[in-house]
Amino acid sequence: PRTMAPAAPCLVLGLLVLSLCCEACKKVIFHVPSELEADTLVGRVDLNECLQSAESISSSDGNFKVLEDGSVYTTSALSLSAEKKTFTILLKDIQEQVQKKIHVSLVEEAKKTPKTRHARDTVLKRTKRRWGPIPSVMIENSLGPFPLQIQQVQSDTAQNYTIYYSATGPGIDQDPKGLFYIERETGNIFATRAVDREQYPSFQIICFATTPDGYSPEVPLVHTIRIEDDNDNAPYFTQNLFEFCVPENSRPGVVVGKVIAEDRDEPYTLHTTLKYRIVSQTPPITPAFSLHGDTGVISVLLPQLDRELVPSYTLLVEVRDMAGQPFGLCTTGTVVIKIEDTNDNAPSFKQLQYETQVEENRVSVEILRVSVVDLDEPGSPGSGAVYEIIRGNDDQAFEITTDKNTNEGILCVVKGLDYETAKQRVLVIGVNNEAPYLLAPHSQQLSQSTCSVTVHVLDVDEGPVFKPCLLRLDVKECEDIGTAIGRFVAEDPETGNSEGIRYRIPPGQCNWVNIDDKSGEVRTVRVLDRDIGEMRRGQCNITVLAIDRNGKTGTGTIQVCIVPGNKNFPRIMQTDYIMCRDRKPICLTAEDSDEAPYSAPFVYRITDRRLASMWKLTPHDDNSWYLSPKSDTPYGIYEIPVSVIDNGGKIGENTVRVNLCDCLTPTECDGRTRQLSGGNVTLGLWAILAMILGSLLLLLILITICGCCGAGVMHRQVTDDCANHNLIISNTEAPGEEVMDHNIIPLQNTCDQGGYGVKTGEQQTFEMVKGRGHTLESVKGGGHQTLGSVKEGGGQAMMDTCRYSYSEWHNFTHPRLGEKVHLCRQDEEQKHSEDYLLSYNYEGKGSLAGSVGCCSDQHEEEALDFLDQLEPKFRTLAETCIKR
Repeated sequence: PRTMAPAAPCLVLGLLVLSLCCEACKKVIFHVPSELEADTLVGRVDLNECLQSAESISSSDGNFKVLEDGSVYTTSALSLSAEKKTFTILLKDIQEQVQKKIHVSLVEEAKKTPKTRHARDTVLKRTKRRWGPIPSVMIENSLGPFPLQIQQVQSDTAQNYTIYYSATGPGIDQDPKGLFYIERETGNIFATRAVDREQYPSFQIICFATTPDGYSPEVPLVHTIRIEDDNDNAPYFTQNLFEFCVPENSRPGVVVGKVIAEDRDEPYTLHTTLKYRIVSQTPPITPAFSLHGDTGVISVLLPQLDRELVPSYTLLVEVRDMAGQPFGLCTTGTVVIKIEDTNDNAPSFKQLQYETQVEENRVSVEILRVSVVDLDEPGSPGSGAVYEIIRGNDDQAFEITTDKNTNEGILCVVKGLDYETAKQRVLVIGVNNEAPYLLAPHSQQLSQSTCSVTVHVLDVDEGPVFKPCLLRLDVKECEDIGTAIGRFVAEDPETGNSEGIRYRIPPGQCNWVNIDDKSGEVRTVRVLDRDIGEMRRGQCNITVLAIDRNGKTGTGTIQVCIVPGNKNFPRIMQTDYIMCRDRKPICLTAEDSDEAPYSAPFVYRITDRRLASMWKLTPHDDNSWYLSPKSDTPYGIYEIPVSVIDNGGKIGENTVRVNLCDCLTPTECDGRTRQLSGGNVTLGLWAILAMILGSLLLLLILITICGCCGAGVMHRQVTDDCANHNLIISNTEAPGEEVMDHNIIPLQNTCDQGGYGVKTGEQQTFEMVKGRGHTLESVKGGGHQTLGSVKEGGGQAMMDTCRYSYSEWHNFTHPRLGEKVHLCRQDEEQKHSEDYLLSYNYEGKGSLAGSVGCCSDQHEEEALDFLDQLEPKFRTLAETCIKR
């Protein structure tokens, strides 16, 4: 780098820069002031020493920029701190793939007193620091004469001048070598040739002044030379051809497109202020479009754009700079605007009437083609025709479609026509477009175009025709062979009669029926039974041929359907039952293999009068009825004849066997029954257990009596007042209190624990009070047995004391207790009784065995009528219990 001696500070655009070069491509040190302004020259680095073919020069610090000559400038104002500031200059050769780095260090320069040779130098230096030339202006493409003087720089202390210049601006690839030079002695700056501003917008020239001995007393002078623009570039369009589209019938003001032009001259000047205009229009008719002069926007001007008249327009447009002034430069371009089609033209038939013919019974045959005229663009939805038959096709015998290639309508017959029914048909055909119709401005609504087509039907000799072509015949099941079930005949379409027509059934079909070849009468050849093989489907289709005298053949179909009959009897599925003592009704269910209406609902009847008086039937649902016995029906096995009548009146006889058993569950009967007096009664398990328990109880009582009698004789203490001893102490039949009274006299013998007694302290007493009772008719011939008769065996009668010995009570109750046990589970209907404890306020109905108390036979002998007068609250009982 260039090395310059320090000088006194001065007011110039640059600052004094001291640059020291260390080892090449290693490190460079610049001594600079502590404060640096923007665009200040820091120093220069010899880049060629490191890399001569550098294609890319960059700085690692954005505050500095490096030019191609190695000059380093600041890009913004900087303030150096006490430490050095460093950055790196990066050189790259992309082709050779070489990269070099130069490390740059900025060191704040020491403040030194400038050397003064004499007072004049000091004054001149101070004056020059305050002087700075204004930027010079050079006209672009100047005509000279060359060399052309641009500016002059002077110095009173230096005689030799040198410059280094650089071109700045967009698109600069390299400096224009030799463009400027400076006279070494005078400091005049000259241009050697004309300059293109578009290539070099401006230059910065750095001027150095030195003394003859090579000393530089002043800082370098940075001088700017600006190239003033000349309108030397005409504007140009960005495209060679602009193409736009706009729908026809668009309204005025609709934007079509925009043309764009550019100018290379200086922006924001008259040289680049452009104006557009339409030069000409093809075809040269009424102007259809307008062009905005400033923006280049093209819009619709003509209120009616008709594609059918003018499919496209070509515009010659011009762009001129200098705001469109006549002396400005201009360029022309071409714009093509295509008019897009809309469906503004309705199709119309070329011919309004057509005639054609077709043979009768012909189907899927083309009989006519119709065509239309449409001014819209061919092949577009606006011209595609859609045909329809408006009238005359009620039976849908005709169909019309569109041929996409020719846009014609193709009329076809899709259902055979009958000459005898109609000799000709007249059709009305209409046409529309695929796209909806759009009205053009100021146009009226168009009506749909139609045409008429007359179709002549040609007569053809036809074969016989069955009417109807399908005959359904319903046959009841199990009809006799040869039964006539219907008639199937055909007619000649030309004559309308059936003369000379023969009928036959082709082989290979179901052989349920046959047909008479002359009359067409249909008869059965088999017994039709829906339960047999192929007849289970219940239906068979049979094809019948009808042949006339000319051999023409027609076909028809007979559908034979088997109607279900009432051929099966209803029968009860289950006939054996066991009914226990709860007499729960039995549900009888019948089935019938016939179908409705010859099956359910069923009606049940008992055909035996005697059994009908003992059993009854009640309905449950359509298939089932309940069978139940009446209340007085005894136990036993019954065989009940039951008839079931189906909905068709057919009767099925059934026998239901019912075992009416005295049991809790059907498994107890096990097929055996037991007999009781008066009827058949089954002896149940619980009855047997009751008898066993009764026998054990009697055995226990006998053992107790035998043990106590050997200990002594029972003594009684009798009180005079019998009225106070009318209560009986016995086993309670419901929860309650034990009532104790002082009038109860204990027995002297306490060893007798087999009787009924109340234990008081260490003694056990037994009390028997007289009362009313009923004797059993079954005891000893059915007569009454009194307590006196029991005592005739040697006991002492003590009726006035109302008490008896235990032996007397035992002899009286023992036979009755046995019978009580025997009948304890029987009631008057010979059913099981509910023998359980009852509360005191309800004693039940009573028992056939009667009472087993000792006073059962005393009746009114002891005057106990007061017991019948006890009040509901047992007031007398309470008074007796508390009496002392």
